[in-house]
Amino acid sequence: MCGLLVAIGFLTRLPVPSSVFGDERAQAKSLAWYPAVGLLIGGLLWVLNWLLHSVPPLLSAALILAAWVTLTGALHLDGLADSADAWVGGLGDRERTLTIMKDPRSGPIGVVALILLLLLKFTALVSLSSSHSYALLLAPVLARASLTALFLVMPYVRSGGLGAKLVEASRSACGIAILLSALLCFVFGMHGVLALACAVLVFWLWRRACMHRLGGFTGDTAGALAEMIEMVVLVVLAASA
Repeated sequence: MCGLLVAIGFLTRLPVPSSVFGDERAQAKSLAWYPAVGLLIGGLLWVLNWLLHSVPPLLSAALILAAWVTLTGALHLDGLADSADAWVGGLGDRERTLTIMKDPRSGPIGVVALILLLLLKFTALVSLSSSHSYALLLAPVLARASLTALFLVMPYVRSGGLGAKLVEASRSACGIAILLSALLCFVFGMHGVLALACAVLVFWLWRRACMHRLGGFTGDTAGALAEMIEMVVLVVLAASA
């Protein structure tokens, strides 16, 4: 259970005992729990959506998105902004791209990327019908399952970074977690399969881009992937509602 607590503490702003972060084995084990944390996030958002069923759609969507950002501490949004700045400013050069990612400041490209992504998420939340509220479950689960998958199929290029301990995670445990995430999609029929297919496509495209530019991935590119998958899943399910 320490691995789950580490995953919750890292991926959310929910309180967990600080002592769990001192256990290096728990840090490695936490990777397999990432999809479960996505399910926790999605469950909380689904409950909030249910509580707001009588609230006007625009206000409800704004409150859900605000809760989403607050619950996750904008962790992956930061990665998206850094990746956007680095991808454009890096001019195709690996070292320049990695250097820009280290800069804590966000440039205009990063700001624009954040605005566009949040706008698309907000619009999708407004457009989702009550019968498609399961999108609030699938988007966080698939996004965090993609983070687990990254460590299985790509090298982590920053030695000593936040993900350095995660490379020691059990591949079998991570594989089971990813499989369970995929099976969850099938529970929701063709719409769930569509969400899974979109997540896989985004994962494949981003992996290809990162391997070409960096030869692997960083924490920032992982965060960008999570945000892109959440957005695409919400948009596609809203469009197909």
